[in-house]
Amino acid sequence: MNNLADITRGDSRSGGRFVLLVLDDDQTVGADLVARLADHGVHAHHFAHAAEALLAAGVLQPDAAVVAAGLATMSSIDLAGLLTGRAGIPTIVGVGDDDGSVVVAALKAGATACVRRPYRLDEVVPILRGIRAETAGTLDPPVEIGGLRMNPATYEVTLHGRPVALPLKEFKLLYFFMTHADRTVTREQLLSAVWNGSVGATSNTLTVHIKRLRQRLMADGRQQPMIVTVRGLGYRLVPCAVSTVAE
Repeated sequence: MNNLADITRGDSRSGGRFVLLVLDDDQTVGADLVARLADHGVHAHHFAHAAEALLAAGVLQPDAAVVAAGLATMSSIDLAGLLTGRAGIPTIVGVGDDDGSVVVAALKAGATACVRRPYRLDEVVPILRGIRAETAGTLDPPVEIGGLRMNPATYEVTLHGRPVALPLKEFKLLYFFMTHADRTVTREQLLSAVWNGSVGATSNTLTVHIKRLRQRLMADGRQQPMIVTVRGLGYRLVPCAVSTVAE
């Protein structure tokens, strides 16, 4: 559980990361949600008392809040109304098996959504993506293949522990390759994923970026994942050194 003084001394906006307020008077449930969301780049703060949470909301300026139904310190419905109606903070209400009547009331009070409690990341994370669409990619957990690891939340890439600095387009290219590892992806898929179908993006643009990405992934005497050209089809990322076809 967070201490309000500690939050005041810290950077409330957390370097542009998604900031979430969690109000749950069950320490275990609240802390568990905070810990699991950390892997998705969400900077969450847990409070057990409504008064502290409301004070912290002014300091944190959170992107969203998760409020448990059946709070001892304040009605979750009233709290959802305060956070959404007065503070403009999208609020998700966590409900249990016996909280069916809370769902309708919470949504009428302005809650963005209701989810099951204890919380499931496959329900919470998609809602957070929708609240701040520009952070959608940063809510993905780190991906690791062999000695290559990347963290979408911090835009950090390491190869055998060595930092690899990548421009944004090459980072997006590598992320797409890593999430489709050992599968052939077409040029059209890559252009759509990285350039969003921009009319300025051409096949030659993709070729240049892949060439640069290959160069940045060169490891000093160590095996590294390779981007292999599949003639007539596209490319494939494989987690070991193989012969590639030059373009």
